[in-house]
Amino acid sequence: MQNPSIVLYSAKTAKLEDKPIPSLSPHDVLVRIAYIGVCGSDVHFWQHGGIGKPINPATGIVMGHEASGTIHSIGPAVTLVQPGDRVAIEPGTPCRFCTACKSGSYNLCRGMRFAAAPGPPDTQGTLAKYFRVPQDFVYRIPEAMGLDEAVLVEPLAVAVHAVRLGDVRAGETVVVVGGGTIGVLVASVARQFGAHRVVVCDVLEGKLGFVRGWVGCETFLVDGGVGGERNAMRLLREFGLEEEGVDTVGGRVDTVIEASGAASSVEMGIHVLRPGGKYVQTGVGKAKVEVPIVALSMKELMVRGCFRYGAGDYELAVGLMKKGLIDVKPLISSVTPFEDATSAWEKTANGEGIKNLIEGVRD
Repeated sequence: MQNPSIVLYSAKTAKLEDKPIPSLSPHDVLVRIAYIGVCGSDVHFWQHGGIGKPINPATGIVMGHEASGTIHSIGPAVTLVQPGDRVAIEPGTPCRFCTACKSGSYNLCRGMRFAAAPGPPDTQGTLAKYFRVPQDFVYRIPEAMGLDEAVLVEPLAVAVHAVRLGDVRAGETVVVVGGGTIGVLVASVARQFGAHRVVVCDVLEGKLGFVRGWVGCETFLVDGGVGGERNAMRLLREFGLEEEGVDTVGGRVDTVIEASGAASSVEMGIHVLRPGGKYVQTGVGKAKVEVPIVALSMKELMVRGCFRYGAGDYELAVGLMKKGLIDVKPLISSVTPFEDATSAWEKTANGEGIKNLIEGVRD
């Protein structure tokens, strides 16, 4: 095969196929993929055949968007990298011409071509031997950083973006709801931004045990049998964060970054915030959730959505790893051979590990 690729056609139906090696425009590079990460969206595609837009079952789509590799070849106008450079890949290419792009918010570009996204036109993903990307969307990594670690630059950039949106400042108290990959990375980035207290919440004690060992922050075990308001009351009481002198549920938390997408977690996050607090919705769960609108309004909260990553987020993520401020190696739970990629999706679907990787095609 010239370019072995894992193609998903519908839920639970994926095949190993040969694809053409992508041709290069003047400013493009061709990356020989080393590792591909498994994320929640991959699991959703595997289980349901798409998110929003379904995959065309006649053509299928090459999966994967978290990836690292080595520059194999370059277009004639490329000046930023050379063949042999080891890189992390930013998997979305914006149009560069719309209002969002020209204002610096290219992650909001409506013409974004994101890896493994159904079209039309479809955008093929990174779960292949070779992947084409513009030269300014690859980031060189230092020799001391493994290519397996470089896969984690993508989710770390999401965490950086979320913390920036939450305007986390030195001395603040931050609650992170969700102890998965994004949640633990958000907690670690918040610490680097100077947060005084960081509390990570999850329904699974196993995840919280990892958080305590890796981030070294406080944790809160969410009771899945009660609603968000009850859990908010418990959290505030347990950590001494109750707002005094009020007869409603209210706390002294400066920023909440929700990284699970669960409806009860959204409710809990809004209730624990102080008046004027900041809320960032990073997790994507059900399309519609009930929001405690009275509490949100009376506290005059700043509420932000969070979508992928924007200008400077990848550079900062690489910098945090390069300087050893965030060590992502302990997050890597398993590495699955390329041909068995679907088993890596199943591991993640079953809640096994923190970050499961797929190894690139071997020679």
